[in-house]
Amino acid sequence: MFDLVIRNANLPGGLRAVDIAVQAGRIAAIEPHLDGQAGQEIDATNRLVTPPFVDSHVHMDSALSLGQPRMNESGTLLEGIALWGELKPRLTQEAIYERARKLCVWSAARGTLAIRSHVDVCDDRLLAVEALVQLKRDIAPWIDLQLVAFPQDGFYRYGKSEENLRKALKMGLDVVGGIPHFERTMEDGRLSVQALMKLAADEGRMVDMHCDETDDPSSRHIETLTAETYRYRMGGRVAGSHLTSMHSMDSYYVSKLIPLMAEAGIAAIANPLINITLQGRHDTYPKRRGLTRVKELMAAGVLVGFGHDCVMDPWYSLGSHDMLEVASMGLHVGQLTSLREIAACFDAVTQVPARIMNLNGYGLAPGCQADLVILQAADEMEAIRLRAERLFVIRRGQVLARSVPREAEVRFGDEIQYVDFTRQNLG
Repeated sequence: MFDLVIRNANLPGGLRAVDIAVQAGRIAAIEPHLDGQAGQEIDATNRLVTPPFVDSHVHMDSALSLGQPRMNESGTLLEGIALWGELKPRLTQEAIYERARKLCVWSAARGTLAIRSHVDVCDDRLLAVEALVQLKRDIAPWIDLQLVAFPQDGFYRYGKSEENLRKALKMGLDVVGGIPHFERTMEDGRLSVQALMKLAADEGRMVDMHCDETDDPSSRHIETLTAETYRYRMGGRVAGSHLTSMHSMDSYYVSKLIPLMAEAGIAAIANPLINITLQGRHDTYPKRRGLTRVKELMAAGVLVGFGHDCVMDPWYSLGSHDMLEVASMGLHVGQLTSLREIAACFDAVTQVPARIMNLNGYGLAPGCQADLVILQAADEMEAIRLRAERLFVIRRGQVLARSVPREAEVRFGDEIQYVDFTRQNLG
């Protein structure tokens, strides 16, 4: 007797028409035509069943603050930074908590059940730290929240960054962050990477740094981060986020850099929605896309995850925390259109960021947590193409969210057709 059985499920990677049994919040078996009864059965009807989506890079402390204190009229990174500076003194712990919690509700509806959020520690009140540590505790039954201590105004550029960062880690933040390209000089940036890596190594923390989020090809802090990852033998525990300068770097230099990243075991986190809108703003034409070299990094064996980054905040007015939208943008901008690359884009918002975040129990195998999403799509390609409806979102074997299938009614005179845009509808 199982708690739940999902019948006729398609799995990522091509396995078709299998049953998934759940017992005590974990996957008990995955087999075709599974015998046994269940307290609840769901017929997936040959739709894709996947582990939940994972957002490995977002800023929950600023999310859903659109229009406060005013709109970003230019839509640029620099105006967004200025707006955040204006808003920060007006922030309250309660407002940060409520906006972030609302985002979690959106996330659950979208099937995103694991989130890594960067938290600004350059506010001496540490209101965002307190709010998100509390939210992490409160939301734990439904969403795994991992928090990065992020010195947003620069580790050296802001005088109390180190003190605040250490406090934030003691208060419950999980990961050491940084932003070396925002320091006053390249040398300060290099030194900040070294100092933060030593701090993380001493405390046994993971690292995720905003790194080289610029069009400047001479911004090469990812090289220092890679070298320090190798020095401290922290492979599998360090990520460089954005890495947009790699888009503009000399290809000969990159031919050396990427193998070093693979050797060190450092991961990359791209943020397609934001990188494509904020980068290349000084260009006329041709205009750079700004997204890091996703295709080349993946081909070299570097783990590449995609993040949403911003959701209706001073930097980005759009978004609904839909990781399939992120995957779609990454696919298009990176020209990742082979069958293998399309599947890799789906992996970049599911199993790859789960590996980057070192999530325990994530996956689709017996023994894994029964965290599952049933999509209105037959496979990964169709899921990205349609930004497929999340028909069921399941957390620890319990239905957390559900949606009705999307379809349109079309009338040509007396003829009525119902269209859901899946390939199944073609026949």
